[in-house]
Amino acid sequence: MRLAQPFCLSVTLLLTGCSLSPTAPLTPATGPAISGVVHGGQQPISGARVYLAAAGATAYGGPISSLLNSNVATNNPGQSGQDGNGHYYVLTDSNGNFKISGDYTCTSGQVVYVLTYGGSASAGVNDSAMLMAILGTCPSGGNFATSTPFITVNEVTTIAAAYAMAGFAVDVNDVSSSNTALSITGIQNAFANAGNLVSLATGFALATTPNGNGTVPQATINTLANILAACVNTNGTVTGGLNPTACYTLFQNAQSNAATPVVPTDTATAAINIAHSPAANVSALYNLQVATAPFAPTLGTLPNDFTLGISFTGGGLASSLGIAIDAAGEAWVTNFTSNSITKFSPLGAVLSGAGGYTTGGFDNPIGIAIDTSTNVWVANEQGYNVIELHSSGSPYTNSPYDGGIDNPIDVAIDASGNAWLSAFGNSVTKIAPAGASISTYSSIGGLDYPRGIAIDGSGYAWTTDYYSNGITALSNAGSPTAGSPYSGGGVNEPIAIAMDGAGNAWISNYGNNSVAKLANSGSAISSSAGYTGGGLNKPNECAIAIDGAGSAWIANQGSNSVTVISSANAFLSGANGFTGGSLNTPSSVAIDGSGDAWIANSVGATVTELIGAAVPVITPISAGLPVTPTANGTSNLGTRP
Repeated sequence: MRLAQPFCLSVTLLLTGCSLSPTAPLTPATGPAISGVVHGGQQPISGARVYLAAAGATAYGGPISSLLNSNVATNNPGQSGQDGNGHYYVLTDSNGNFKISGDYTCTSGQVVYVLTYGGSASAGVNDSAMLMAILGTCPSGGNFATSTPFITVNEVTTIAAAYAMAGFAVDVNDVSSSNTALSITGIQNAFANAGNLVSLATGFALATTPNGNGTVPQATINTLANILAACVNTNGTVTGGLNPTACYTLFQNAQSNAATPVVPTDTATAAINIAHSPAANVSALYNLQVATAPFAPTLGTLPNDFTLGISFTGGGLASSLGIAIDAAGEAWVTNFTSNSITKFSPLGAVLSGAGGYTTGGFDNPIGIAIDTSTNVWVANEQGYNVIELHSSGSPYTNSPYDGGIDNPIDVAIDASGNAWLSAFGNSVTKIAPAGASISTYSSIGGLDYPRGIAIDGSGYAWTTDYYSNGITALSNAGSPTAGSPYSGGGVNEPIAIAMDGAGNAWISNYGNNSVAKLANSGSAISSSAGYTGGGLNKPNECAIAIDGAGSAWIANQGSNSVTVISSANAFLSGANGFTGGSLNTPSSVAIDGSGDAWIANSVGATVTELIGAAVPVITPISAGLPVTPTANGTSNLGTRP
């Protein structure tokens, strides 16, 4: 659904875009009063229409729903209305204040936000101004807790909302998950992430997450808010030419990332588009800020990109080399030098204690993977074994499992729950669930110092053969596939590998700072030089992941950046890669079901979360594999939940 057309704004007080879907049947419940204020910068916005909206749950990018009911007319006489689509709203007064007094119902689990349209921040009525603030997930009682009775809606809350919901939003009117359990968990976690960026009560960007262990990119959030404010605090005129207005410049430089880009017509959609393409038109957007910008502190110089990266500490992080995401959106990290595993909640809270999980015999852990039974498998490099943990962090009774594993580096899980390990000693080992059986395949195919490993939809295990510049694919029985080992496509000291839903292998190469892409047959898709540029520089063993759009994410130790290459082989992360979140020799990357990219840093004892920068993906990775193997390696890897 597209945004505002001029005729939608006249006569009957319609919501811009005219696309809020009819309110679905809801369990009746009287919500507690929600009051707040709407500001453009530091100026109150009077006469703005305030809607309460819920994201959809039927398909990605589907329409939102209106939650206010007819009680608004009774409880807010003269300060409410109903638009031509039948959606109720309340109006802000001359000081920007509004109140919703038991005028809404919501269904438990719905994710809800405030959406404001129009009004005047002193320069005249601005039909280009749309602002947002996320309330969160509707509780079981059908209304919101009284712990958030007052909210501020401004450009800062709009940026926080736009980035948090980016993985599920097409534009301001079309925000939705699918109806799968994984997708609903993902969107609930995503909306909750807004609370890590902004104080809902004050409308100020946070410096530290509420849990206390995350550093928030406050200056970047404020800079983005000031960019929106340049348009919000005007009369909304959109004209180009020799003296383009601020709204025109904003909208032209914040177009959608669709195959045919769409120019936004409101500030909230512009914010969503910036979140989708944080490396696009950075200079033009940065220069929109006015001299007396309303929010501080801000970035003092032009940034590389507009990613919002939170840097988390704690839980025993030390030389972190591997990272994996479970079905709940929790991040599991291996700590090479502290011999521990750190577990973070979807909001970055440490769940594994101050020192991480240390029981189980960890000895320089590197690779980590999670099976569909929520068990966590860790390649224990100096222990010459693999450790299997329950989701609680406690080890299985017979763990660790060995059986001739020679310096295991990486681990991947197949559709049957078997763990496959690549090992320096020119071998690959398959271990059945709970260690029931162990099979080691040595010196076969092209195995030569294998480092990364991944499973395709056929059940084949693909490894990167670092010394021989090849890729070996083994059947489930451990036999090399026809034509394996594969080469070409720029494979040069291959170090990490990931499979996409089409059965293609994406390989990061340490030797020539490139990414190679091979078809499931082993034929090269990338050129003989591979894909180069985009900040690619010295990736590590676990340094590649595929998001829900099939894009490859590569962590670059040598440039402190993350490179993103689309399924169509285009660089999405700019000339230098994304650099937000204080990346420090990043070693591995994983994507969660909310569209956030999690990066383990091997230096500095931190983990970085790039909010809304990716596309939500099925987690754990093994859940994307088919129960019945496919002939061509296709699967649900690298697809949305």
